[in-house]
Amino acid sequence: MRRSNLHLLARLRFLSSRRRFELFPPFFLMRVKIEHLSEDWSSVRIRLPLNWVSANAAGNMFGGYQASLADPVPALACLKRFPGYRVATKKLEIDFVRVGNSDLTLHFDFDDGQFREIARELQESGRATPGFEMRFVREDGKVCTRILNTVAIRPKGYVAPIEHHDDN
Repeated sequence: MRRSNLHLLARLRFLSSRRRFELFPPFFLMRVKIEHLSEDWSSVRIRLPLNWVSANAAGNMFGGYQASLADPVPALACLKRFPGYRVATKKLEIDFVRVGNSDLTLHFDFDDGQFREIARELQESGRATPGFEMRFVREDGKVCTRILNTVAIRPKGYVAPIEHHDDN
């Protein structure tokens, strides 16, 4: 079985979680920098630089860059806070409020109330599908992008039931 770069980085225990995240090849190439990462991933701030690679023809941040960075953050936070489960992004909704005309900072917060609600759902049904709100903020302090990231938290070995769609 082929091991991913993430598995290799995870084995490098001498590196902090912050540094392993920054060295993950897609994020390393994007030049992201973690400005703040609480030990339990309840609060995260990640800088996404605007440069010649990340800028579109108008000189603003590509939306795909923002989506690529926002995608795994809630799933990683849930893996940290609910070990023993399989977690993946289920849906990512992006609302581009303003142009990203500077470096952007991703703001992610996982509050205790949401943690308790997810824990209750996992206790009752063995699975949860929470949504997390995040935002990218420009250097001038204005919100550039609002994101709703829905993750699927399932027991390891969980197989989703097959859905049948009627095409008529």
